[in-house]
Amino acid sequence: MKIGLIGGSGYAGGELLRLLQSHPRFEVSAITAHSNAGELITSIHPQLQSYAGQKFSSFIASDFQECQLIFLALPHGESASIISQLPSAAKIVDLGADFRLKSEDSWKKYYGGAHSGTWLYGIADLPGKAEKISRATHVANPGCYATSVILGAAPASGFVDFSDIVVVAASGTTGAGRTAKINLIASEVAGSLSSYKFGGVHQHTPEIEECLAQESGSEVKLSFTPILAPMPRGILSTITVKLTHDVSLAEVRSAYIDYFAGSPFVTLLPEGQMPKTASVLASNNVQIQVAIDEHTSRLVVSVAIDNLGKGAAAQAIQNANLMSGFEPHLGLSVNGIGA
Repeated sequence: MKIGLIGGSGYAGGELLRLLQSHPRFEVSAITAHSNAGELITSIHPQLQSYAGQKFSSFIASDFQECQLIFLALPHGESASIISQLPSAAKIVDLGADFRLKSEDSWKKYYGGAHSGTWLYGIADLPGKAEKISRATHVANPGCYATSVILGAAPASGFVDFSDIVVVAASGTTGAGRTAKINLIASEVAGSLSSYKFGGVHQHTPEIEECLAQESGSEVKLSFTPILAPMPRGILSTITVKLTHDVSLAEVRSAYIDYFAGSPFVTLLPEGQMPKTASVLASNNVQIQVAIDEHTSRLVVSVAIDNLGKGAAAQAIQNANLMSGFEPHLGLSVNGIGA
């Protein structure tokens, strides 16, 4: 299949290019990067030597007319402006937020501007979602934090109160994008942790609430605090939620194992083993551990993902595989590269 990538100079775009290069069924034929048009791909992504000699191009709609599948890896708010220029027969996976939210009010509150509509929310590891994605032509790829929280919380819907979820999650600096910012330079980040978008204002809040509400059929209220961690990539989320009735740890673990029985990418770790961001680096894997805090009658869930892998590019390829009629694991790995 001929593949197009619009927005290849960012971190997610670079990870997409890395994964697509070794995909057995996808052939990248058009790569754009607006602000870096004309520059060598390896000048921005020196790790991608398989693209040596190739340059980023400006967006010209005609370059994508023969593409059967197109990835959009653009800043939030930019995908919607070019959709009408893309071939109607092409399947599209948008890594931005433009089509994730159902609520127009939530879009205006957390992003601002006009709401562009809603595409199928592509979190394929939830039961029944892979089949829906396989029939879709346009898919909204979930946000990185949202992926970790939804997958960590969704299996617990039968024994917790989703109207009071508390999440504290740390992410590497690539989660903030590639734009140069003083607070992201090494001398500011190294050896330090800091919260940001403090007080429940992070933009992934509404997509987490919408997805969990749809999966559980119950009210969902989330208090979410993100933390900037001194590492390039990875997310570690800690989810705590009140239990609605007595349940044993064995019952919780059984519920999680059954819930993800159809997913090759989600792992409930053995008791006593904790998720680590290094263990999922450069993979599409999700590591989960669960515990019961008997003192407060709360379920505690720890989740590790790679924000550029499962949280962005690898999940986008998983969705594209399903949309194209391929096995979901094609071109992807459940193995991280470790330390």
